[in-house]
Amino acid sequence: MSDFFEIEQRDPEAFRQETRKSTWILIAIFAVLGMGLSTLSVSYFGTPDGNNFVWNVAGVFAGFALTTIIFKTILWKHPIMEASAYSWKLKRSLMKVTNIMHHVEAGVEQDNVTAIQLLRFYHLALTQMHKLEGNDSGISELQKPMQKLMTKIESLGLDPEQIRLDPEWIEVVKKLGKT
Repeated sequence: MSDFFEIEQRDPEAFRQETRKSTWILIAIFAVLGMGLSTLSVSYFGTPDGNNFVWNVAGVFAGFALTTIIFKTILWKHPIMEASAYSWKLKRSLMKVTNIMHHVEAGVEQDNVTAIQLLRFYHLALTQMHKLEGNDSGISELQKPMQKLMTKIESLGLDPEQIRLDPEWIEVVKKLGKT
């Protein structure tokens, strides 16, 4: 599995500004490449009186492919994409837990420490995602399950600050469901 993921403190407003900026940069790159390559393909391969739809689509597709290559090789590691990359990693971590949530919940019911840690991380990560995206209703929906879990954490004397996802936890909890 992948490395550890750790929840970082982020200012939601600054985060949204950074992700909007990186989105607009990607849109601009794609627009320039898509339109430019489309124009070039029509001018080199098209005919003045013919239907050049295929050449337009080929240029747009080439622009998309080139934008993807630029994104993956240059922009993903660039500081302007840092907030978007963090968001992607946060959501991937949440998805990993969501995919085994039935095992997690069963483990929590059995007072399994690893399952409890995993669910606590999930709650904290989901709360952060909602804050970063400005989803106040999502945060309020989490309050009751979070409080229920906190009661269990306190009764077992566990650390409530589970801001780090250990990939091993997922494997351990998956195995719980198979026994």
